[in-house]
Amino acid sequence: MQQAAAVQEKIDLPTMAADLNSLLRLKTTVIGMKMFATVEEMTAVPKIRRPSAVHTTDQIVSMASRLGWTVGITSDDLVGAQCRAVIGLAPRDEKWLAGESYVGVWHGTAEDARKRQEALDVVPFGQYQALAVSPLVSGRLDPPDICLVYATPGQMIILINGLQYTGYRKFEWGVVGETACADSWGRALKTGEPSLSLPCFAERRYGGVPDEEMLMALSPTHLAKAIVGMKQLAKNGLRYPIAPYGIQADVRAGMGVSYAKK
Repeated sequence: MQQAAAVQEKIDLPTMAADLNSLLRLKTTVIGMKMFATVEEMTAVPKIRRPSAVHTTDQIVSMASRLGWTVGITSDDLVGAQCRAVIGLAPRDEKWLAGESYVGVWHGTAEDARKRQEALDVVPFGQYQALAVSPLVSGRLDPPDICLVYATPGQMIILINGLQYTGYRKFEWGVVGETACADSWGRALKTGEPSLSLPCFAERRYGGVPDEEMLMALSPTHLAKAIVGMKQLAKNGLRYPIAPYGIQADVRAGMGVSYAKK
């Protein structure tokens, strides 16, 4: 996993959160997520809360993004091996890979269930004992390993455009279906790469993610880069919200502003 600690210069997390909210008018709190090698390191985070019940990781994430809490967990706080394995707190053993409980529920055959389990991007097991999430503006996870940005498709494409303003690359993301957290925080923690997902049934049912939101997980360095890019795009008149031009209007004037150098 690419550690955010490798960032060359220290990032001002509260300022970054404020810039992001100003640029995209986000409704949901931008949060950080950090893995810890020991439980003691996690519990040392200022003002951290510990669950008193069993939860999904989706719920823990939403305690930070929807309620503004700083929350720390171990494997014992999570409901099952699926949540634990994605963040490296349980092994991908044969029982987990078989995914027998999904047969006849999420998948039609045992082969389909296994293929889905094998497709998930997860944090390697054995490196970490705990995880914490916290609003980015709090600065309590400094730095977090990744940042989580919930946004509408319109907001998300501007964020992606910001990432692509310099050092362009084509982003290619997959959709595993159920357990989509593997597409977002699982993949980002594992690879260090920006990772977009369509939040799945569990994230929406248990994490309260609304219908219109997507999720981007990315390192603080990538998020800082996206903000720099979005600021320049805004200077060029390419900003959120994207004002509809009109489907019957003469498009030439608009195209001259949005796609030609002034």
